[in-house]
Amino acid sequence: MDHKTIENFTQTTNLMDGTQVVGDSYGPNLWSLSLTLSHNSSNSTPYNESHFGDDYNLTTNVSIPEPMQRVFNITQTTPIEYAMVMYGYIMPFLLIMTLVANILIVLVLAQKHMRTPTNIVLLSMAVADMLTLVFPSPWYFYMYTLGYHTELLYPPVACYAYSQMIEVIPMFFHTASIWLTILLAGQRYIYICHPVLAKTWCTIPRVSRAIITIFIMSFSAQFSRFFDSFYKSVEFESNGVTCMGCQQLMADWVENYQNFYFPLYFGFRIIFVNMGPCLALVVLNVFLFMALRRAQRKRKKLFQDKRNTESKNIRDSNSTTYMLMVVVTVFLMVEIPMAVATLIHVLANTAIIPFPDENFKYLKITILITNFIIMLSFPLNFAIYCGMSRQFRETFSQLFIKKLRDQVQGSKSAVTTATNL
Repeated sequence: MDHKTIENFTQTTNLMDGTQVVGDSYGPNLWSLSLTLSHNSSNSTPYNESHFGDDYNLTTNVSIPEPMQRVFNITQTTPIEYAMVMYGYIMPFLLIMTLVANILIVLVLAQKHMRTPTNIVLLSMAVADMLTLVFPSPWYFYMYTLGYHTELLYPPVACYAYSQMIEVIPMFFHTASIWLTILLAGQRYIYICHPVLAKTWCTIPRVSRAIITIFIMSFSAQFSRFFDSFYKSVEFESNGVTCMGCQQLMADWVENYQNFYFPLYFGFRIIFVNMGPCLALVVLNVFLFMALRRAQRKRKKLFQDKRNTESKNIRDSNSTTYMLMVVVTVFLMVEIPMAVATLIHVLANTAIIPFPDENFKYLKITILITNFIIMLSFPLNFAIYCGMSRQFRETFSQLFIKKLRDQVQGSKSAVTTATNL
């Protein structure tokens, strides 16, 4: 049996049970509006059968009779000309940069003298961002860097691993990162505007419990995705050649309750993962900016009164707040476009808003690019911390630069001593 597919797979394909699939139109997919590349499918649904749910297979206009047959074909589920550049050529370098940057953040913030409630949240964000990229990267490398996107994925266990590592697991960690960012901004707001409450609420034990709760809730939000579909082997003919592939089907409990499951899942995503956090962070950032203005006026007055110690404390606090505001602003710059695209996608496919079919190809490309921009932002926090936190720079220098310099100087001294002898 041949399991290779044709890169431009547009011919009529006949499955062995007689079901016919035309071109790249394998039917709707309601469960894969994900952070990363998506390829899933579902049975027929009461929603728009052409587009709903599949991030990158948005041009389908063929209604497939039940039982719906869907064969994984990566080439037809993403704009390949864009994906090859972003995920095939740039991604390996981005992965290395993200790993190095976030591992350095973890090592610096894990130092005993750096353990503060704020730094614990920043450390958790670094871990979440890093794992968001680590899990799908092997598949990006295999599919796009090595060029195996032209082959059908097989056997079913590989198809399941692909769907979980490309979509579900990264979405779990990215959801955690989003909610950790809200925790970071909310905690800073309490520090600045309610310092008395901060002594009670913003302690290391309380913040640690909040972080654990966020990861548990993020996992719970994605838990059903581990079980809402299953995969089985399928034989089909393409251009007279018998091929092997994976067929994806809904789990029975999803098929029986899809009118409830899909609106609930996507509604939750829009409110609590996409639009809601962005709106909350915009409001918190505005409040932090207003609080900073008040703190600056207070510091100026203290400086004029020659109360230098209090003035210095306010200056250090303001520097930390500025840094966190930059972190939140960068987050909003990359997340808001994705939130808007997600909202349009869902509203269009539930027929709440009119959306011409010919425009879905642009939405498909927009989602792909915004996903990649989010990934590009993962190494940026290291540069922000180095540029805006004196304590971070000094700790980083002590851990790495000073040790490296001492080793180099020690090597030179050893060479000089040996030469003199």
